[in-house]
Amino acid sequence: MKVSDIISMLWSGSQETLLMVFASTLAGYVLGLPLGVLLTITDTDGISPHPVLYKILDLIINITRSIPFLILLILIQTFTKAIVGKSYGTTATVVPLTVAAAPFIARMVEGSLKEVDHGVIEAALSMGARKITIITKVLIAEARTSLLVGVTIAFGTILGYSAMAGVVGGGGLGDIAIRYGYYRYETGIMLVTVLVLVVLMQVLQWLGTLVSKKLDRRRG
Repeated sequence: MKVSDIISMLWSGSQETLLMVFASTLAGYVLGLPLGVLLTITDTDGISPHPVLYKILDLIINITRSIPFLILLILIQTFTKAIVGKSYGTTATVVPLTVAAAPFIARMVEGSLKEVDHGVIEAALSMGARKITIITKVLIAEARTSLLVGVTIAFGTILGYSAMAGVVGGGGLGDIAIRYGYYRYETGIMLVTVLVLVVLMQVLQWLGTLVSKKLDRRRG
């Protein structure tokens, strides 16, 4: 295989991987952020305690997070096909990545919001602030640094998941590593692919940290 062909293949694989990571992270936060907020406010020490609802959500999240991603990928193939029309490829992989990312993000959001000083929340309540105001102006605002760091962690985790999807033809760099490194015994291509994944991970972590610091400073 020519070097130019390998470079072209890796470039295409990198684009597919980044597409999967960014799309599923965005979708994961659309689902996970409100879910994390709901977990926080319905807990026993939340602003709207609802033990039954909290336990149901907590159980669903724990069960989902307990399923290894590769197994989850296979389990929801029918659901994935119903959503995007197929169960393999870059676009299709976004669906299971989102399903895996959402509960993970929800748990991170819950942890970040619960770090907020209860004194600040009680002060807002005593001043007659509405619950939606407390959520947006107190909980999320006070936990913004931790929440922004969580985005960086989510990027790294989802990148790792996307590589696993290559086992079932999920596209991206993981698919290249499996197809050439495992099935064709082309160790060189597999090692280069792994190196590209490591570089992408470092770049995403660096960019995430940089953006987090800038946004936090701007809002401070």
